Amino acid sequence: MAARMTILYLPHWRAFRWAHLVSASVGILLQCAAARAQSSPTPESAGNTNPPGNTASSQTPPTQDYAVYVQSTFVEQFHPAFASSFRGPQSLDPGARGDETFDATFYGGARPWQGGELWLNAEIDQGFGISNTLGLAAYSNAEALKVGAADPYPRIPRLFFRQTIDLGGDSQPQTADINQLAQPDSKDRVVLTIGKFQVVDMFDTNTYAHDSKHDFLNWALVDAATLDFAADAWGYSYGAASELYSGAYAFRAGVFALSRVPNSKALDTSLSQFQMVAEAEEDHNLFGQDGKLKLLGYLTRGRMADFNDAIAYAEETGETPSYPPVRRYRSRAGAVLNLEQAITDQVGVFSRAGIAEGGREPYEYTDADLSFSAGVSLKGKPWGRPDDTVGLGVAVDDISRRFKNYLALGGLGILVGDGELPDSGPETAIEAYYSISLASFAQVTADYQFVNNPAYDRDRGPVSILGARVHVQY
Repeated sequence: MAARMTILYLPHWRAFRWAHLVSASVGILLQCAAARAQSSPTPESAGNTNPPGNTASSQTPPTQDYAVYVQSTFVEQFHPAFASSFRGPQSLDPGARGDETFDATFYGGARPWQGGELWLNAEIDQGFGISNTLGLAAYSNAEALKVGAADPYPRIPRLFFRQTIDLGGDSQPQTADINQLAQPDSKDRVVLTIGKFQVVDMFDTNTYAHDSKHDFLNWALVDAATLDFAADAWGYSYGAASELYSGAYAFRAGVFALSRVPNSKALDTSLSQFQMVAEAEEDHNLFGQDGKLKLLGYLTRGRMADFNDAIAYAEETGETPSYPPVRRYRSRAGAVLNLEQAITDQVGVFSRAGIAEGGREPYEYTDADLSFSAGVSLKGKPWGRPDDTVGLGVAVDDISRRFKNYLALGGLGILVGDGELPDSGPETAIEAYYSISLASFAQVTADYQFVNNPAYDRDRGPVSILGARVHVQY
């Protein structure tokens, strides 16, 4: 009984420490807010400058020469004890458990010449995801990193240059936002980006489910679980990408560095291990409401394991199957279909469906070979809270038979590994959130997630995860 009380008490004690961090970060944000360019409107969400259902302003915005933004996000998650016949080295802790994550970010952008943008993001991180970001393929907190730390530490997640080349056509002004300076673009244009950033900064984006600081928190809802995008353990990579916008269509392609060893901190900057990503986008209007349909494909080339090789090696040596002894230079491919559609100016829906090659280990993101997600987002105008948002989403993921055999023999994936898998099934995550706008710069979100068959294991769970998010942004 004493041990159980300690587990339940720990989150509250740690929350006391976090309260000081949050207070300090808010103070820093207030001091930095004055430095922000006066021409910048308050951003709604990074990367979503003209959501479906909204009409771009007919007035040409002024060209913005520089901008400064700051943000801070705190997430607390807790799950009560749940049923578990057994547990392994990468299982979700079946006892009552609570953990927190915190970050504060400075965004600085400057325009060296017409169409050019140089951006630097500097960040401080601290905290842990529940069970140290292990135990769920559809992990519950997209703000949690694979690198947890009890003490705050600094890093540079993004440093990149972007060049926009207008090709003519109708005006499609770019409004100011995080990592984007306002400028009068044409609808037809080419955009070139090079440096350090996230693959998903421009690929697999979705107005209603892509920003863990504003909408959903679950990994399988903010991105397709099968999009095994190139990244270090923090989610970033060095790379170059080009985008072509032409009328109602857009085409993107990029090359990015993989980590030197799958799911690790160091990137292979030699590009001997790399990933190619391409995406086609079609913008449409359905019954007077805007929508987008995207088809993405990727090819990963690096040293990775084949599940059959890992199992055969284990049978020969009598050891537990693992990836490292059988990693060879191989390929792994995948594809994602992504839909967003406004129903009214207050309601939007989204869906993603993905598939990845199931014979080889996922390299960077999470353990999934098949994925499907769908949901709805509703603004609060009908009940007098126009800046509030309610979201409901469901994600269903699964893995190949060979992957299941590997886990059943005790193998470990990126996030999952219960030591055995006698009865496997698809992992299903349902998430509901309510984001309350306290002011133009501050939101508080209540979040609930229900996960069935955590880590594809019918003998564990289901688990309920309660969460709260505080986000401040100038």
